[in-house]
Amino acid sequence: MVEHGINATHAVVTLDVALPGIIWGWMITLNMWAKSVGTGVILIGAYLLYRHKKEDMPNLRWLMPLISFIFLNIFLLFTLTDLHHPYRMVNIFLHPHWTSAITVGAWMASLFTALITVLMVIGGLDAFPEAGRHSGPAKSLRANSALYEKLFPFVVFLAIPVTLYTAIIMAESSARELWQAPTELMQMLLAAFMAGSAALIFISNDWTREARKDLSLVLAMSVFFSFTMYMGEYFFSFKSAEAEATLEYVHTGGAYNVQFWMAMALGYIAPFFLSVSNMKSDNKTLMRFAAILALIGLYLAKDVWLKIPQMLSLS
Repeated sequence: MVEHGINATHAVVTLDVALPGIIWGWMITLNMWAKSVGTGVILIGAYLLYRHKKEDMPNLRWLMPLISFIFLNIFLLFTLTDLHHPYRMVNIFLHPHWTSAITVGAWMASLFTALITVLMVIGGLDAFPEAGRHSGPAKSLRANSALYEKLFPFVVFLAIPVTLYTAIIMAESSARELWQAPTELMQMLLAAFMAGSAALIFISNDWTREARKDLSLVLAMSVFFSFTMYMGEYFFSFKSAEAEATLEYVHTGGAYNVQFWMAMALGYIAPFFLSVSNMKSDNKTLMRFAAILALIGLYLAKDVWLKIPQMLSLS
């Protein structure tokens, strides 16, 4: 806060005080949630294209980059909105400091979004060949497909650091013992698998049963391991006094106890059993319900895990 100013020199004297309340709120939660969807559909889509023929998933090659493009722009929009001086964002590109995780992440996210845009256009031309009929449909389709195949490995490669770099930023925050880099890295990756498989479930109606079964498997495995990590931290974080004090907000009687367990039940426990069951029954409606629960639960869990460390006074 400002203590006083000196008119003659325009100097401002400030006092370093603890910021009260939650600084990273719902915007950052939505930011991380949208980024998980945007990167997750690419990672899971790459796995499916490796496992199955593209004819088994007829709409994947153009809907996958379209979904990613939409959610990446939500991620970038709320990143920019949360800044106190959004116009300063340009300095990341004009005067980059490569030792900063924010700078590196911004460059990677921008490049990733640009490549996704190209894939979305190519995928759209392949799905709707009449849009490019003036250049010769057959020749155009072959050229587009070849370019798609060349760019896609780079997009998959970039999806990994783009979904992980937020964990590095959180781990760099001083006196936030709950945001440890190794744990957060794994949780970010599992969130991408979870959100990506959930999002792709909504476009899988015309896919083969084997492809949908793989989606169910990925969702089940990702929610299982993510839930296991949350439970490990919930019950065994007694080595750090700050982490233990932070988790009091989700332990019995804590301010975020209800939201935390609602997130675990809706986003992790229920989707796990629904996904395992669906691997045998192939019930499309049930899987869409599991996907909705997973996306809601992921948002709630991210919201709790982001806010509770900020509720401890750092002074």
